[in-house]
Amino acid sequence: MPKIQWTNLPSAFCLTDMALPYYNARMKTLTVRLPEAVVAQIEAESRGRKLSKSDVVRERLSVAAGTSRRRHVLLDAIADLVGSVDGLPADLSARKKAYLKTTGYGQKRGR
Repeated sequence: MPKIQWTNLPSAFCLTDMALPYYNARMKTLTVRLPEAVVAQIEAESRGRKLSKSDVVRERLSVAAGTSRRRHVLLDAIADLVGSVDGLPADLSARKKAYLKTTGYGQKRGR
């Protein structure tokens, strides 16, 4: 079998040439300013896992998006309990200060 000379191959066979069109076609660039502590964490994780910083940030963003979905699932789980306490006003969330004032909450007690 003949030995392949990599220097004689056209540039289409070079992996680095293939990466640029892949990222440009499927991903947008976003510049974000982060605190130094967060950057240090991302860089350390990147080195430890041998991934690019971009991959680490993408994973963190996808995990964060999953937690908001999880909150909706948790809210759906307790939706039947919301508003089930008897004796409270229907607009308690909008007028909580007025309600607490009528109950005497937060006022100094006599000794």
